[in-house]
Amino acid sequence: MLATLRNYPTTVNLLLCASSILTLARAITLPYLVIYLSENFAMGVADIGVVIGSTLIIGSLLSLYGGFLVDRLSSYRLILGFTGLFSLGFLGAVVTRELWLFFICLVLINLAYAVIDIAVKAGFGSLLPASERSEVFSIKYTLTNIGYAVGPFLGAGIAKLGISLPFLLSAGLGAGFFLIYFVWGDRHSAPVDAGQTPVPFLAVGKVLLHDYRLVCFTLGGLLSAVVFGQFTAYLSQYLVVTTTPENTYRIISAIVTTNALMVISLQYSIGKKISHRHLNLWLVAGLGMFLMGLAGFALSNTVLFWVISMAVFTVGEIIVFPAEYMFIDNIAPNHLRGMYYAAQNLSNLGAAAGPLLCGVVLATQPPHSIFYMLGLFIIAGGAFYILGASRLLNQAQRNL
Repeated sequence: MLATLRNYPTTVNLLLCASSILTLARAITLPYLVIYLSENFAMGVADIGVVIGSTLIIGSLLSLYGGFLVDRLSSYRLILGFTGLFSLGFLGAVVTRELWLFFICLVLINLAYAVIDIAVKAGFGSLLPASERSEVFSIKYTLTNIGYAVGPFLGAGIAKLGISLPFLLSAGLGAGFFLIYFVWGDRHSAPVDAGQTPVPFLAVGKVLLHDYRLVCFTLGGLLSAVVFGQFTAYLSQYLVVTTTPENTYRIISAIVTTNALMVISLQYSIGKKISHRHLNLWLVAGLGMFLMGLAGFALSNTVLFWVISMAVFTVGEIIVFPAEYMFIDNIAPNHLRGMYYAAQNLSNLGAAAGPLLCGVVLATQPPHSIFYMLGLFIIAGGAFYILGASRLLNQAQRNL
């Protein structure tokens, strides 16, 4: 992977740098939002869940317009602007003593992160040939997971010195990348559709809705994200109901470590092999691993069994994420890459809904019922994935 990074142009490496640094900044504070909201705003667990979930949903919906901007503005100005907004969001979260202002700061953080992520993926499409994009998406996802693995440990270390310090460190990392990109970023980058006639936002939305492949894959991603978007949240809910708090902590720590180590060690080697030609088979394999992992969770009664089940589940994650990127990359017109990747980001709505749906099931049904529900979401999401991928394959065959 290091040899590949050395061969990339500086612009591509800066985009990868954006993903890794800003993900690290976000991961430092995410685990402490619950504690921070509880201590500073005296909120209950249910209200905290509403705040965190709704800010993620609002940020994802607003990022649709961010994708529109990615196709219209210079990536240099856009990335600098939203990186500045990202840092200011963390600073505002530390300074404010009003809940509604804190809520707005969280929305700004989620929005800025989502738009920069869209700009990074669209940048790969314009800077690298199609044959190299699977590899760069795998590198990006590996670096992102390193950030999510390291961030909580950094946050835990400095949170002992002060509950506000993780937010300040996140703001500092954002400011640091702002300076890096200000100095070395490509100031002459042009918007993707510089040669196209400007089209209003709503008109572009109608174009996207008429792309059957995109609609299918967006729905597939949204439904599947209920399962893999925030698996630690619903597994924690399940374990709290079925076992002791001490056992819950031990199991969650073990499976989070397993997930991080496997993604970091295997994502690049597996992800770079995913190709457009066999996208259907890759998706079936990845979704099958998700189902096997869920079955393992339902049957697990020891830490070892939980770790093995998470290992199987993680292989599905390693396959499905790059396959999603490759699909969108393959169908997105050059002048609408931002909007297509913004549509893909709507899968965050599924991720936000997962813990909520599982909470309802756990409150009204036997605990194991959540795994039946999650399995149905994987099957439904997989059906939409396959419909979209089949249409893509048929079109490719007609073009031969």
